[in-house]
Amino acid sequence: MEPSTAAVPAPDPGLEPDGFVVVAESGDRIHFLDWGGAAGTAAEPGVVAIHGLSQTAWIWAPVARRLAGPEGVLRFVTMDLRGHGLSDAPTDDGAYDLTVLAADVVAVAEGSGLLGQDSPAGGPRAVLAGHGFGAIVAATAAVQLGERCAGLVLVDGGWEALEASTGVDADEFLRGLDEPPEVMRSMSAYLADRAGFDPGTWDSDQERAARATVVETHAGRVVPATRPHALEACVRAMFTYDPVATLTAFKGTITALSAADDETASRAKALAAVSTARVAAGLGAILHLPFRHDGHNLMRYRPSEVAAAITSIEVGPVTDPRAHG
Repeated sequence: MEPSTAAVPAPDPGLEPDGFVVVAESGDRIHFLDWGGAAGTAAEPGVVAIHGLSQTAWIWAPVARRLAGPEGVLRFVTMDLRGHGLSDAPTDDGAYDLTVLAADVVAVAEGSGLLGQDSPAGGPRAVLAGHGFGAIVAATAAVQLGERCAGLVLVDGGWEALEASTGVDADEFLRGLDEPPEVMRSMSAYLADRAGFDPGTWDSDQERAARATVVETHAGRVVPATRPHALEACVRAMFTYDPVATLTAFKGTITALSAADDETASRAKALAAVSTARVAAGLGAILHLPFRHDGHNLMRYRPSEVAAAITSIEVGPVTDPRAHG
C-alpha cells in the first residue's frame, strides 16, 4: 500500500532555512540547512536528506516546505556533500570514499541536534533520505548509524550496482556528464534548459536549486560549481557500491521510490533482487513505490509523494516493523 499524501501539509512558501557548518571527523567543514520542525525523538525521528551528484541541499526544498516549519510534522535537515555546495572540497586521497561521505552524514545528524553524540539505544533517531548518488551515501550512513537510524528512503537510487546497471565503467560515465555547450553559454540559457524539463513544476525553489549548481564567469558563461576532482572521486566511489551487501547490513525499514525505467524494467528487477536478498537474510522487504512516467528528480515532480514516504517511516513504532514489498 502506498503512503497517503492526505496527511502531508501544504508547502510553506515563506519558510527559509538556517545555514550551519559542522566539522566532520576528518576535520572538513560540512554545510547543512536546518529547515526547522519538531525536534526529533526515538518515536518521532527527524530527517537528514542528501542530494545527488552535482546537486546541493536546495534540491530538497519542495519536500522540506511540506514537512518542516510551523505547520510541519517533523524536523528536516538537508546537507551539502563534501565537494558540493558550501561544504569543503578536500583533495586528499580517499577523501570521497563512501565511508567518509557517510561519516559526514553522521556528523550532520549529530551536529544539527537530531542525534545526540553517541546517543544510546532508545534515544533520538533519524530517518535518512537520499536521492540518486545521495541514496548510496544515505544507505552507507544508515549502516554506520545502526539502531540510531529509524529508516531509509531511497529516491531513485541506492539499489543498483552501477557498472552492471549502466553497462559502462566509471571513466565512460564521467565522459557522459558534460553539458552541451549551448546550455552553458549563459545563466539564462542554463535556467531555461532546467525549466524546460517540466515547466509546470518550475518555480523559485527550482531556480535557486539550479543556480546553486553552477558558477557564472566574467565572460557570462556558466561552469559547474561542483569541483572537478570531487565529482570524479564521487563517481569512482559510486562505482564501488555494493547494494546487496549494504542494504542487507541495515536492519531497519527501507522505502524506495523509482522514476521512469527502461523498456526491460531493469531497474525494477535490480530493486526486486536486493529486496529478495533482504528477505533471505531475515529482514523486511523493500517497499517499492514506482513513478513510471516521472523523471529522476522526484522531489521536484512528486514532492508530496516523497514527503509521504518519509513520513510513513517517521510515524512507525520505535521497534522497527518489517516493510511489506
